[in-house]
Amino acid sequence: MKFQETKLKDCYLIDLDKHDDQRGSLNRIFCQKTLSPLLKNKSIRQINRTFTRKEGAVRGLHFQNPPFAEIKIVSCTKGEVWDVAIDLRKGSPTFLHYCTVNLSENNPQCFFIPEGFAHGFQTLVPNCEMLYFHTEDYNSVAEGVINSNDPRISIKWPKFITERSERDNNSPMLDKNFSGIKI
Repeated sequence: MKFQETKLKDCYLIDLDKHDDQRGSLNRIFCQKTLSPLLKNKSIRQINRTFTRKEGAVRGLHFQNPPFAEIKIVSCTKGEVWDVAIDLRKGSPTFLHYCTVNLSENNPQCFFIPEGFAHGFQTLVPNCEMLYFHTEDYNSVAEGVINSNDPRISIKWPKFITERSERDNNSPMLDKNFSGIKI
């Protein structure tokens, strides 16, 4: 695994080693020992999978508030997505800035998203599958959602948004007094 810094502090694109032979290929997408400097003594507590049928669909922008803030490691195992992480950390020099990466079944990479970030993605093709590793159990009371069309963030989605969940569609815009999440 090789870590590439992104324009947001503590947010990384992880290049996975790919091992090919006549049968196909193998990628190690998680290794506690290799990732321990980024995980900061946390361990993976939950693994989720999403499947999204429609091209242009958006999932997110979701985060967990402290004390349930979580690190996420995401990868695309089928299809191709435009993945987004937004810095919500109070006092961060990149507060409300976002970083995007393309993840697909054809490029062996993961996106490392630290605590205090919102996360979402848009499908670039139909039938996309994502795998998420979380350092906290899901807590519905601690969940936060930002509207994907929030003008304070002004994400330039690569495709017309064809579909969002009712919850994401009705999620609020950031309050003008929102000053971040204290991590």
